[in-house]
Amino acid sequence: MDTPIYDFLRKYAASGVLRAHMPAHKGREIFPDGLSSALDITEICGADSLFEASGIIRESERGMAELYGSADTFYSAAGSTLCIQAMLAAMKQEGRKVIAVRNVHRAFLNAAALLGLDVEWVMPDYTDGILSGTIDPADIERALAETPNACVYLTSPDYTGRMADIRGIAEICRSHGVPLLVDNAHGAHLHFLPESSHPIALGADICCDSAHKMLPALTGAAMLHTSSGRYAGVLRQCMSLFASTSPSYLIMASLDFCSRYISERIRADIAVNLACIDELRRAFSGRLIFAEGDPFHVTVKAAESGYDGTELAELLRSGGVECEYADRALVILLMSPMNTPADYERLTSALDSALAAAHRHEPRSDRAALTLPRRAMSIREAAFSPSEEIPVEAAEGRICAAVKVPCPPAVPIAASGEVIDRGCIDVFKRYGIATVNVVVRE
Repeated sequence: MDTPIYDFLRKYAASGVLRAHMPAHKGREIFPDGLSSALDITEICGADSLFEASGIIRESERGMAELYGSADTFYSAAGSTLCIQAMLAAMKQEGRKVIAVRNVHRAFLNAAALLGLDVEWVMPDYTDGILSGTIDPADIERALAETPNACVYLTSPDYTGRMADIRGIAEICRSHGVPLLVDNAHGAHLHFLPESSHPIALGADICCDSAHKMLPALTGAAMLHTSSGRYAGVLRQCMSLFASTSPSYLIMASLDFCSRYISERIRADIAVNLACIDELRRAFSGRLIFAEGDPFHVTVKAAESGYDGTELAELLRSGGVECEYADRALVILLMSPMNTPADYERLTSALDSALAAAHRHEPRSDRAALTLPRRAMSIREAAFSPSEEIPVEAAEGRICAAVKVPCPPAVPIAASGEVIDRGCIDVFKRYGIATVNVVVRE
């Protein structure tokens, strides 16, 4: 696989040209540990321009689209946040309402506020706290029947790795003639599993992948895919509405190398890792309960296994393992195709030690009693109203201004514009959220 962006950067760095342009470091080394500022440039002649790409960036994007089997792929140096903003802006251009499954990333809510979008929520059956729940395709069908000129937006995999029935939901969307948008930030690797479960392969119209979450790329590297030529012409323009005019060439070059890794190594590395993950699960069978879903999200149902997840995480940390996320109920160990068998040996040893030292309690489920709060204002109106931060206990009856969740993507306990009720307060307290931003009363 070619790396046209990186090749240009290396050639330019070696040229000795006097850099009478941004960035200010002029290619001189300012970073320790091998991070090369010589490769950090701006949109000079020959370097292409991300939001008007027709040269080396476009070449790299087309190579990535071929790897994913998408009609088109666009790079983001601003994470999946930019991709989510662009997806929703494209829907705004078409005048669509958005039907969204409730476990959205904060980026979705912020984009809805910026764009003034109407959102009709579909509540999953939350079975693992506020982080994970089951989506019933019949609920999507009902929402579409009640909401004309809409689109459907969902998050899959969710933070714990649970996968939605994208194929089934895509069929429902096609029957109603509406687009399906998927936040696939945690699933950039899914197309390269033994059987692809990537949203584009399953029928989604548009989806975003955070390359840095599951593939070897710098933080901020993401991709926006579409299966439809209908959207290929508008998505890049929509991205330019929100993004910096100075995207990082280092981040884009990392996507170049990501494409090379995908074409040359990822399937073999996935096979090695899947065998290690299966062995890890077998090693702790009978002691730990693991969530189902994407195999690389090794999610321990700590509470159901008779442990406190926060204690397990601290014990793992003392054993040299830093987990992705932990609360009382869950510990999320996020692996990737880049892990090695030695990593799993270390993880197995650390888990053994943690379980030996942890306190046991009666196993318990962690179902979240979540209901949809009453909407008093639009998301946009609430987000841009004067607000104040108050103790959660004093928030009953107040209108939520800004969302607080313990870790995205997760269900917002109360979204901007919704009235905080007693049930919301109980869930806030359960997750250790002591204050909340509310709209100032007139």
